[in-house]
Order: sequence, then structure tokens, then C-alpha cells
Amino acid sequence: MSFLVGIVGKPNVGKSTFFRALTLSDVKIADYPFTTISPNLGTGFVSTSCPCRELGVKCTPRNSICKDGVRFVPISIMDVAGLVPGAHQGKGLGNKFLDDLRRAKVLIHVVDCSGTTDSTGNPTSNYDPSEDVLWLEHEIDLWFLDVIRRGLKRYERHLRHGRVDVVSILSEQLSGLEIGRDVLSNLVGEFGEESISTNLEEFARELRRRAKPILIAANKMDLPSSEENLKKLKERFPDRVIVPCSAEYELALRLASEKGLISYVPGSREFGVIGELSSEQRKALRKIEAYLERFGTTGVQDALNRAVFDLANMIVVYPVENEYKFTDSKGNVLPDAILIPRGSTPRDLASKIHEELAKYYIAAIDARTKQRLSASYSLRSGDVIKIVAGR
Repeated sequence: MSFLVGIVGKPNVGKSTFFRALTLSDVKIADYPFTTISPNLGTGFVSTSCPCRELGVKCTPRNSICKDGVRFVPISIMDVAGLVPGAHQGKGLGNKFLDDLRRAKVLIHVVDCSGTTDSTGNPTSNYDPSEDVLWLEHEIDLWFLDVIRRGLKRYERHLRHGRVDVVSILSEQLSGLEIGRDVLSNLVGEFGEESISTNLEEFARELRRRAKPILIAANKMDLPSSEENLKKLKERFPDRVIVPCSAEYELALRLASEKGLISYVPGSREFGVIGELSSEQRKALRKIEAYLERFGTTGVQDALNRAVFDLANMIVVYPVENEYKFTDSKGNVLPDAILIPRGSTPRDLASKIHEELAKYYIAAIDARTKQRLSASYSLRSGDVIKIVAGR
């Protein structure tokens, strides 16, 4: 199953534009609530430095893309129906929205930083986007609370017939939410089994934070009212990852690049004109250029990267069969980029590649140093690894 990122937010904040900018999928984009009814699912790419330049080789990727020394690794991205206050009770498209979120490992909350839409996505002025962060996360926390509460009722029924492990019961109850047993076990240990029922809301809130962390994408930063609201967001949520974005500008750059009008690497701080442009196109690109000079990037690729690498704690590792040429058995150089949780061991990498490789695992070799790695070695992003296996 591919790593899944969920794009969330109230209606009419630019979620679908954000999604399309990341995937170039055709979706409905309009300035009215509930443009997205069914979830849009597409393929996007997280980006990271490719080892090819450091190693002095020309890579020939199979499962990913290398562009100007940047490796783009595919992931699944879902743009779900807009959420409104009261969603956990079924308001708006709330129940459907929350159900669509089950498989997501991390969420990107697209916020209208211009303050020109109210809590239900209708046009207004001077709206504080901080309020959206508060109520949306509260709705998701209440959804978690409801699922956990049902699990605890099962736990209490089992207790009447003898001792039972609360982690096992909750793990089964929460299995559809893609929550690792280790995450649940650690949290139960911190709270204590006896304290969960009396601190249920706090337990649900903390579990959601760990199991489905949320990055805030402060969208529509190309509008004049957004900068003041961005300051408010950062002041109110100093411990949160907040990335200023212009999904509209990122989409424009990617479409122009696809049409051969400009050269642009997603997430880059600049682009180059390579095709014939109309006066309108030149005018639009000048505006985007001014934006990049001010903010560095459009923020869209940055938001995705930070969600996956920083909040979900994933890394990219490159398995090879020949540690001297950095190739697979067919001679492809640095052929695969594998997304794997931070803290994974070489055996975990072997399991990710193939069950048989893990079954007959003997050792792993760092292709850079040619040194054998210990079984407990914690893989680092950018590692090039040869797995040694028997038969």
C-alpha cells in the first residue's frame, strides 16, 4: 500500500488547486462550497537530494524520477470533501470526509490565509484563519474520541469475563485508521490503563496528534491580506509546522513547464523561460517571479516534503545489488528510492523490498563505505544499501 497523504480543510480554500498542483490531476476547481464531493486520489512526489551527484554517477531510476539532482519519490495524495464545524455529527459531508481519511498517514490542512472565506467556505472579509485550525482539529479529535469510546466499551465487556489487554482491544478497534500498535502501546503506557477512561478526551487528542499529525498550509499567500494573517497563525500556534503557500502559482508553474514554456523543478526558487510567451503569460510569470523573490518558493512542494519527512518521520533509502557500481542486477544505477519510517533497520528495508529477501537476510553493506552494518543500525535518509541474503 502506497504512503497516503490526506489534504483537508473547509470548502473553498484552494484544496483542489493544491491537490492538482501536486498531482496535475484533472479535478473540479471552483469558488463555491463542496466542489469536491467524492475524494480525488492522485500520485504526487516528495523530493529529496539524489545521491547521484555526490557519487559521481548518472542514475537510471525505475520507481522514481531524478531531475537536476533531485529525486522525486511517488506517494498517494487524497483530496477529500470539505469539512465544516459539526462534521463529526454528520454536518456538511462530515461523515464521508472522516471516513475517507482513515488510511492517511499524515494530513495537510489547507487554510485560506487571506481571511476571505468564513468557517463554512462562503465569501466574507476579515475572517481569522486561526479559527479554522482550532475547529477542524477539534472535529478530527472528536472523531477519534468516538472510535476510542466504542473500543473501551468492548474492553469493559471483556473485563467482566476476565483480564484482557486494552492495547489489543483498541488496536483492533482502530485498525482501520492505520495506527501502529507501537504508537498505541506507548501512549497507553504513558497514560496507564486505569487513567484512560477518566482522561479520554486528552488521550484521543494525543493519539490523533501522533497517529495523524497535521501540517498547516497557509494558502493564498499571493493575496494582500494574507501576510498579516500568517503572522497571527504563527503567533497563535508557535509549536506547529506552518508553511506559506500559493497553490495557484505552483499550479501555473507546473502547467507552464508541462507545456514547454518554462523549465521548472517543483520546489525550486526559480524558473527559466524556454518557450514563446504571450504578453499575458509574461505578465503572470512576472507576478510569480516577484512572489518567489519574497517567499523563496511557492511552498506547495515544501509543505508536502515537510509533512512526509518531518511530521510522518519518513526517510528515503536506495537499495542496490552492486555496492561498487551502485546498480541492480540489470545495471540500472540507483534504480529505486524506497520511502521507509525513520529508525528502520536494514532488515526492515529488506522486508519492504521483498518478503523472501527478509526471510533469508544475512547482512547489509553501506555502499558508500563498503562496510558491513550492524543488525541494529538505524537507516539514514540518502543511505545506499546492499542487502546480503542467502537461500
